Amino acid sequence: MEKIKFSKQELKKRRDTLSQYQRYLPILYLKKQQLQFEILNQINLLNSLEKEFKIKKEEILKWLNLTIEDLDFVKKQISSYNVISEEKNIAGIDIKIFKKVEFTIFEYDLFLAPLWFDKGLDSLMDLVNIMENINTIRKNIELLKKELTITTQRLNLFEKIKIPQLEDEIRIIRIYLGDQFANSVGIAKIAKKKIEVGL
Repeated sequence: MEKIKFSKQELKKRRDTLSQYQRYLPILYLKKQQLQFEILNQINLLNSLEKEFKIKKEEILKWLNLTIEDLDFVKKQISSYNVISEEKNIAGIDIKIFKKVEFTIFEYDLFLAPLWFDKGLDSLMDLVNIMENINTIRKNIELLKKELTITTQRLNLFEKIKIPQLEDEIRIIRIYLGDQFANSVGIAKIAKKKIEVGL
């Protein structure tokens, strides 16, 4: 805690700082609420996508087990892809919004490819889309939780430490200045009486 200067200027400075903190507090509360709301939305979306991923994976595994010898052929076709996303600002923090996965599909001979290949390739690309969306959401949740922790710490700092500390300092300075004023009034009265008696 810095040393308190007992002056009117110091009192004004601390009142102004207190006023700033009190204006900043509702903004922090709002940011905290927005982050909590968005984390909840992202978790709900993640749970939904994880269920969808599990269902699709089980469907694909049913027919993949029948064609396991051709699995390497499929993997070669979708081994290269690019995730497309946009940025969205939530309470001052940028998160990614998954759009799609762009695949680089290599040309293949229709006569050499297995009969199920086109359907299998589409199903696997759907699975990769869901998987990348899940990865994006997990990163968003991690980012939002980190920001929520920082915001909560700031909120606690202002609400539980800085504001009460400033209020105490302002009270101490006001008491001191009040005492000084009372002393000066008392001294002035004594001086006035001495002057009157001296006359």
